[in-house]
Amino acid sequence: MDTDQLIRSLAADNAQRVLPVGIIMALALMAATPVSTAMLLIGLGIRPDIWLAVRNPFFDLKFVVTTALAIPALIISVHLSRPEASLHGWGWLLIAPIVVLIGGMTAEMMLPQRAPMMARLVGHNSMLCVSAIPVLSLPILGAALFGLRHGAPSRPAVAGGIAGLVSAGIAATLYAAHCTDDSPLFVATWYTIAAVVVAGLGALIGRRVLRY
Repeated sequence: MDTDQLIRSLAADNAQRVLPVGIIMALALMAATPVSTAMLLIGLGIRPDIWLAVRNPFFDLKFVVTTALAIPALIISVHLSRPEASLHGWGWLLIAPIVVLIGGMTAEMMLPQRAPMMARLVGHNSMLCVSAIPVLSLPILGAALFGLRHGAPSRPAVAGGIAGLVSAGIAATLYAAHCTDDSPLFVATWYTIAAVVVAGLGALIGRRVLRY
């Protein structure tokens, strides 16, 4: 190989820049979310009274809670994709949905007319909630783990668990459009259980597929 050809080869290698993990994850999630959306529309559908439900602040609060989980978890996931990164100093971001839920439950308790606590806790679709959110999260979890594989997380199980929270937050946002249980107490209980299940699945898979 002569000098000119070597220079051209080196220039070509430098031109092939690797996309940042954050961009790869964003693109992967954008590709996977429509799949989960189609699963929701085909399997469950949107609640029939949604145009009336949007006037209920507790219905709207569900989307605030799920978004407050998905966005911080995504930020933490991108951070954990670096080999030197740890969860220390970043876990506090996950307090956001808890704060929103506490505020919602407090507001609900102040209502003069409200359903009994057990009725609000159990709701009408608790078992569907804890099964539908994990199922809807599967394509999104696969996309999140695909994005993280382009990084080098030093704690693959932790990174996988946080990726699970990302996918659970997005899937729960989709499911909330179907869910007819709007009580913050219901969301705090069953949405949380579903998110923990997905986080555990992400940790188990991440421990294997994110190892480098």
